[in-house]
Formats: sequence, structure tokens, C-alpha cells
Amino acid sequence: MTKAESKIDLSGLCAVVTGGAQGIGYAVAARLLRSGASVALWDINGDLNDKAVAQLSSLGSVQAFGCNVSDYASVEAAAQATEAALGRIDILVNSAGIAGANAVVEDYSNDEFRRVVEINLLGTYFTNKAVIAGMKARNFGRIVNIASIAGKEGNPNASAYSASKAGVIGFTKSLGKECAGHDIAVNCVTPAAARTAIFDQMTEEHINYMLSKIPRNRFLEVDEAAAMIAWLVSPENSFTTASVFDLSGGRATY
Repeated sequence: MTKAESKIDLSGLCAVVTGGAQGIGYAVAARLLRSGASVALWDINGDLNDKAVAQLSSLGSVQAFGCNVSDYASVEAAAQATEAALGRIDILVNSAGIAGANAVVEDYSNDEFRRVVEINLLGTYFTNKAVIAGMKARNFGRIVNIASIAGKEGNPNASAYSASKAGVIGFTKSLGKECAGHDIAVNCVTPAAARTAIFDQMTEEHINYMLSKIPRNRFLEVDEAAAMIAWLVSPENSFTTASVFDLSGGRATY
């Protein structure tokens, strides 16, 4: 059965989607384009960026900018290039992230732990930081950071990922409160696993563990994530901020 797509009006708004060349980010970019937004994809993979633009261009105005979210100079350069091309940034959906290795803590690589935190948590901080001053100056903005159910509950053998995503939740709550005096909403979503390229970084044992914890007994569809996010970044979401929205198929207990 084909799901009906509700109409969300983002006409005239300019959106950035990090990690937008694939996975949840790509689905979000497509949904925002269908809703009338102009979209800039920020992704570290130039070939995937170009392919995504070619595939999405029939839906609306979409451009791609190379960006390493763990490097603030790269983020600043992408923000400046986007503002030059689109005029401003009204919406940020921060979807760039990695799963990292699966291992118990005593065997976990220190370098790998640092890499996961730098991309998932520092990347969230850097991308939010790069757009928030402009949003405050214009008194409008919508930010959604992609966290994870692992950030709420912790997944065994995924300490770096779980810790980094818990940090994304705390950061989102803090920034949302900082911006509450403006028409700026800063929220995050906590998905259960979706079958995307991120699965390539995980062991089959860990994938099966995640599925066993989801009461709906299936993985998240990326379009389901995009549907929730599209409303969160719309002007219609004018009150809710510093909040966490569940996408875990019933797994979350709070």
C-alpha cells in the first residue's frame, strides 16, 4: 500500500541537508524539494553529491557543496558558498554521521572512538554553529539534528556511537533553549536503525540485535523519517523546540 504524503509548504525557504547524498539525508532532501524548498546538499563524497543532484534535480532547485562536518573550516566554507548561492539558510537538517566499529569498550580503538565523536557530535556542533547567527539575525530558523535511539538507551558494542548520539540530544536541548526567544526551532529525532549504507559499518550480529529491540519488528523506512522531519522544519512548527522526537518503532521507553 502506497502511503499518502501530506502537503507541507516550504515554498521560498532555503534548506541545508548534511549527509544529503544518501540514506535518511537523501530522503529528507527529496521531501523538502517536493515541499517547495531550495536545497543544498553538504556531503564529503563528491561523486555521491553529484549523483544525488542529478537524481533530485527534477524535484526542484538543488545544489551540492563538499563538506567535512568534523572540520569547522570546511563547514564555514560550505555555509558561505550556500549563502552566496541561495541567499540565506533557513533550515538545517544535520544527517551526516557514522556508526563506527562494533566492539566492547576494553577492545575499542581510541582513534575510532575519537573519529565517531568528531563526526557525530562535533559535526553537529559545527554545522549548527555555522547557521545559527544568520537565523537569529533574520528571526527565523528550523534545525533538526539526527540523533539515535542508541543515544537514549545505549547499544552494547557501540559505545562511541551511543555516547556521540546522547551528546547530540543534550546539545539540541541546550541550543533550543538558547534560541527560544526567536522564531527558531531546534529539535532532534531519535531513529531506530534504517537499512542504509550505515549498515555496511556494522556486524550482522549488531544489526540483528537492533532489529530484535524494535516492537514493530522491522527497520525504519527513510521516507518515514523524512515525513516527521519535514513538519519539524516547517513554519507550522512554531512552538515546539529543544525536544526529542521518537522514530524507534516503539522501542523507546521515554
